[in-house]
Formats: sequence, C-alpha cells, structure tokens
Amino acid sequence: MVLYRPVGEAELKLIADSGYKEFPPRLPDQPIFYPVLNEKYASEIAEKWNAVGGNKGFVTRFVADDSFCGKYQVRTVGRSYHQELWIPAEELEEFNRHIIGDIEVIRTFGGE
Repeated sequence: MVLYRPVGEAELKLIADSGYKEFPPRLPDQPIFYPVLNEKYASEIAEKWNAVGGNKGFVTRFVADDSFCGKYQVRTVGRSYHQELWIPAEELEEFNRHIIGDIEVIRTFGGE
C-alpha cells in the first residue's frame, strides 16, 4: 500500500536520523499516527498546517505491507479524498517494521 505523511521540519529531521526507515514515536498528546491515502490530501496538510510562519512542510511517500495495513479501517475525515489510516501510537513501532523500502520526500512547501 502506498501511503503519504505530511510532516514539518522537526519530524522530517527525526525521519532522516532513522535513515528514512521509520517515523518517530508520537508525543504524549498525540494518540494516533495517521498516514493518508493520497498525495492531494497530504499536500493540503503540509502546505496549510506545516508550512506556516516561515516554516517548511513536506510530503513523504512510503510503501507499507498491504496485509498489515488491512487491519486498520480507512477513515474519511472531511471531503471524500480526506482519507487516513488511524494507527494507535502504541502500535507505531510495529507499523514501522512493515514499511517496505525508504520513506521519501516528494514535495516541499513554504520556507521562503
């Protein structure tokens, strides 16, 4: 399954520190890790939420094992293309083990 994750600069640094192999643990006030199912939605989040106040926002793309991802329900959280998987924070480490290949940055917003 191809998934996308909008991130800010701090989260991207942590991803880079892992060799682009995994996402960092969630913060205590972040109970869910939510990769999104399409680039359009990920780009909206990166541009409108992450790339504010002179900051940069990034869209990452990665592949995760279909059978593992199938245990999570696709949630639509707005428009029809606003689709996410909700991964409980305590399952993120296991989710990371099901990423195939590298996490790649495919779009950058802001920071002018």
